[in-house]
Amino acid sequence: QVQLMESGGGSVQAGGSLRLSCGASGVIYGTKYMGWFRQAPGKEREGVAAIQAGGGRTHYADSVKGRFTISQGNVKNMVYLQMNSLNLEDTAMYYCAAGDFWVLDWVLRPEKYGYWGQGTQVTVSS
Repeated sequence: QVQLMESGGGSVQAGGSLRLSCGASGVIYGTKYMGWFRQAPGKEREGVAAIQAGGGRTHYADSVKGRFTISQGNVKNMVYLQMNSLNLEDTAMYYCAAGDFWVLDWVLRPEKYGYWGQGTQVTVSS
């Protein structure tokens, strides 16, 4: 069974940086997009960033544009999220996901992704 696994979360002060990593335990055939999502307590899961498989186009939520960067590594199905200038509102559980679709309007919609990791906690303090 294919599984995604995130790492790199932790606690950081406002203004700091973290780099999240996500890898798959197996090959996810048909993956078109990989994305990062987050969910804060009491809130719905929201899309943060997505990248077309193979290191193509990237997409970002307005709230993270200019601060977060999504990228893919040389190893297939590895995806990273560099997070800079973190603020309190970035505190959440972060998940990576893989999706098999081509519709650009879907790239930040969590319900369109079929494979998910268990999440890694990011806590930003003042």
